[in-house]
Amino acid sequence: MKHHQPPRFASRAGFLLASVGSAVGMGNIWMFPYRLGSYGGAAFLVPYFLFVALFGAVGLSGEFALGRATGTGPVGSYHWAAESRGRKHGGAIGVIPLLGSFGIAIGYAIIVGWVLRSLAASATGQLVKSDSAAFFAAGTGHFGSVPWHLAVVVLTALVLCAGVLKGIERMNKILMPAFFVLFAVLAVRVAFLPGAVEGYRYLLIPRWEALGRIETWVMAMGQAFFSLSITGSGMIIYGSYLSKSEDIPHLSALTALLDTVAALVSGFAIIPAVFAFGLDPTSGPPLMFITLPRVFAQMPLGSLFAALFFASVLFAGVTSLVNMFEVCAEAVTTHLHLPRKGAIALVAAVVFGAGLFLEYEPWMSSWMDFITIGVVPFGALLGAVMIYWVLPGKTIRAQLEQGRKHALPRWFLPVAKWVYIPLTALVFVLGLKLGGIG
Repeated sequence: MKHHQPPRFASRAGFLLASVGSAVGMGNIWMFPYRLGSYGGAAFLVPYFLFVALFGAVGLSGEFALGRATGTGPVGSYHWAAESRGRKHGGAIGVIPLLGSFGIAIGYAIIVGWVLRSLAASATGQLVKSDSAAFFAAGTGHFGSVPWHLAVVVLTALVLCAGVLKGIERMNKILMPAFFVLFAVLAVRVAFLPGAVEGYRYLLIPRWEALGRIETWVMAMGQAFFSLSITGSGMIIYGSYLSKSEDIPHLSALTALLDTVAALVSGFAIIPAVFAFGLDPTSGPPLMFITLPRVFAQMPLGSLFAALFFASVLFAGVTSLVNMFEVCAEAVTTHLHLPRKGAIALVAAVVFGAGLFLEYEPWMSSWMDFITIGVVPFGALLGAVMIYWVLPGKTIRAQLEQGRKHALPRWFLPVAKWVYIPLTALVFVLGLKLGGIG
């Protein structure tokens, strides 16, 4: 079953930066540095790099290939996969990862709204003059961030209304390089802070005994899996806009590499600064919205560096949010037959309307836990099963080899079936058991 002719990314760089934009998000910025330091320093990188290589090579490649094969999102792609085995109702299964993307979009729009609010306060100097905990609390109460939340949703919708080429691709070509440049500037500035060396020790001195603890491997696996944005939906939709001449495994490797670079740069910008001022490298929102503003308040030109930081985070957040909106809008356009702009407006309205009642931080956190621990990894597991167990091996191999000069190695499909899929199931199960690992 083939679908309507989809739009295309105009260039390899456009697709790559869009994929990196989808992958790079809050987990790179507020979770990776903490986990790197807490689970063995440089020793943590050993399992992390192994899992990134595996999940990037097999997981990302599979989702890109399924999307390119069908020219549509998860609902149509899963239907096509099921049809290849003479089965029905594959599209109904595809609704689950679609709902995962929709659910993340609701919470993510709230968080990016907090980022925009902090950016505005940084630009005016208010943030570094205020008590950061009180400032954060004021914006995360019931209906505490409505205008900022709305602005983020409207901005995302406007990008999508411009289309794949003029909207998604052009935006990522600007924002993703800007993200890397701004974080690099911050990392260089932080390196000159007195006491920053303790942060580098925390991050980089390997504590090899950590590799003997199972939790180090579990957390590295979860961090790698979720950092690459393997959801069974978002990367499928970007794959559907990819030219048939492109080498998918190669692009997947580059996406994984740049996502990892983003996480490392974030760590070198954040953790040494926290240590330089004797603060606690707490994970989660408090690190970004409470601890770091206290760091900037003690730095010369603190408002400037706070603005650079929150601008960088805003870029990462918006590029991820664009992917979530896009997969939902494509489904509405394809299956409910609404025009594209109408579909985008509907998605934006529902995301904002639902999120309006979740702006209270404890409620938003509970919502995101439900989505990211339960729905998203289950959707990713369904996607992996569809790609590597439901689709005939020769079919997915042909899709992955299209555009390549060389055949896939013989080990690729066995590893996908008997290593990648069980690990994806393990991510889901351990997430439920431990209350989240990514």
